[in-house]
Amino acid sequence: MAAIDTIPVLIVGAGPSALVAALTLLRNGIPVRVIEKEDTYRLGQRGSGLIPRSLELFRFLDVPEVDENATEVFPMRLYKPGSVEPLKTFMMSPYQDPTPALPYARQQKLEGILRSHLENLSCFVETGTELRSLEQFPDYVVARVLRRRNGEEVQETIKAKWLIGADGSKSVVRKELGLTFLGETRDDVCSITGDIRLTGPGIDRKHWHIFGEMGATAIILRPTDEIAPDGYQFVMFGPGVDIPKLQSSKDELFKYIASMVHADLTFEELIWASEYRANVRMVNKFGEGRVFISGDAAHVHSPTGAQGLNSSVQDAFNLGWKLALVQKGLALPSLLDTYTTERLPVIAEMLDITSSLLKRTNAANTSTAEAALKRSQKLYMLGVNYRNSPIVVDEVVQPSEAEPVDAYGSIQDGSLQAGDRAPDAPGLVDVKSGEAARFFDIFRPRYHTVLIFTSNASDAAPIISELGHYDNSVVRSIIVLPAGASVQAESTSADVILEDKEGHAYKNYLIGGETRVVVVRPDSVVGAIVHGVEGVKRYFGIIFTS
Repeated sequence: MAAIDTIPVLIVGAGPSALVAALTLLRNGIPVRVIEKEDTYRLGQRGSGLIPRSLELFRFLDVPEVDENATEVFPMRLYKPGSVEPLKTFMMSPYQDPTPALPYARQQKLEGILRSHLENLSCFVETGTELRSLEQFPDYVVARVLRRRNGEEVQETIKAKWLIGADGSKSVVRKELGLTFLGETRDDVCSITGDIRLTGPGIDRKHWHIFGEMGATAIILRPTDEIAPDGYQFVMFGPGVDIPKLQSSKDELFKYIASMVHADLTFEELIWASEYRANVRMVNKFGEGRVFISGDAAHVHSPTGAQGLNSSVQDAFNLGWKLALVQKGLALPSLLDTYTTERLPVIAEMLDITSSLLKRTNAANTSTAEAALKRSQKLYMLGVNYRNSPIVVDEVVQPSEAEPVDAYGSIQDGSLQAGDRAPDAPGLVDVKSGEAARFFDIFRPRYHTVLIFTSNASDAAPIISELGHYDNSVVRSIIVLPAGASVQAESTSADVILEDKEGHAYKNYLIGGETRVVVVRPDSVVGAIVHGVEGVKRYFGIIFTS
């Protein structure tokens, strides 16, 4: 048996949630190992795209390729029975022009991009390495893994301070922890899905193509360039779909697709195909001791609404910055309890939303398909909030005055409270350098950003002095002046002084004439909205060790 290796964090799995957890920790200077039981990286897509909130996340993680490779969301097209003559074309999600506060609205591929960033930080996914068991001790976790190399199997014991299980719906980590996975399997909702390469007249690459009868037997073809320029992801469902037969024979699968599409198709390759049965389940908590889970290991649900991948990467982002502070000794381990506290209500709401969408979709027919498939802006996740979290502080809106809001909230409800997503603000100017700036270029997962809104930079001096008591690698101070305010850049020790030339910062953060402090957490959530020094001390007293 190989010698015991010691690492701060071991991550089990190599899907989006695992990769985001790894990159968040690496950006915080925390070394990790990532193991994946499969011998090769999977081909094709398991998630159809990223929503705006996730696109923001990748900007903060310094992964620009995600947005650079983005594509517009394709419209859906229904066809007349037995033909490729379009019957109706419509958008599933409403189009939203980018705004100063909400700059993203596209989708794209992901895993290969994230792996390249890990590799740039000397972290390489270890494929063919399977977790077999784990054991917790007061100060560390011992993981026993099996490595497959060149046809040989080698056992290895890994000693880690912390372990994150992002190893899918059949998670070994979840089972080892003994967490409940309550919910149901919907045997009445069954389909076959996969990635395929094909071409055919009328099957363009600018639409989702729907053939057959919604509510009966139908097939959906969605163009995806991830596997090839002629790649499509398919979903077939309905009583006429013999799933065992189609899954066992690619020739039968090709033949059935051709019979549904009624076009002269040329099939090039079947990448993968799998039966899907709707599972709606979630854990009772997201971790135990020094071990945590995220993504499909913690929750599974209907794919309707494209919430799975997006909620998974946001699980990892929520956990990552907290774990980094604890590993550095700057926060108590109790901070990690808030991973469950904050994410559990969000996931419970997400399961309700996706189940409702599934029910509506299953009840649709061709005439009602457009209404059934339409998605609201709530699914952009821009309203997801942690207003009831024990680690947020709001001195402006008292709990007794706050209006009730669910965990998914609303994109724009005319308010901003502690626990909400921190909006962007372009049109800023760095007073010291004269360069243009925006908040989304400042927020990062390795530090808290303390925004001090004031018309007089000297009024920020007591707040800046208080921030000097905290480790300067994890707290950054930003003075935000209204347009036209004058200041001598040398007169303050703030990290950055910005002038809100276009007024977006004061507008988006609902700032009046008074001095106000907004503390933005490393996950770009508003941790605190306070009036001054005492509020800052109160918030950081919750987050950091004394």
